[in-house]
Amino acid sequence: MNADDVAAFCLSLPGAREDLKWGGVRVFSVAGNKMFAVLDFMGEGLGFKVDKELFLGFCDRPGIHPAPYLARAQWVRMEPPYPLGDQELRELLTCSHQLVVGKLPKRQRMGLLLD
Repeated sequence: MNADDVAAFCLSLPGAREDLKWGGVRVFSVAGNKMFAVLDFMGEGLGFKVDKELFLGFCDRPGIHPAPYLARAQWVRMEPPYPLGDQELRELLTCSHQLVVGKLPKRQRMGLLLD
């Protein structure tokens, strides 16, 4: 996947929107301002949230690193070409979206949770 494919996939998730922040960084969020993915993060990279239990395992994989400033919230970062297959990257972006949605108040979650 390239950056445009990642952006199109992120925007296909329920309630997702894209904003430009911090001098041109593409931020994908739900519920107004709850980020789940960031493109052009620290240059050309992609950053997103992963499950707390899997964070260290992902950081041990070649080409995947803890995201600066967001590692404490279990975010990882990678540079293109992304070291993951397209299907795995889609699954991880979906998981990131759902992790963020799961932390929203119940009334905001409606219509955003996937089965």
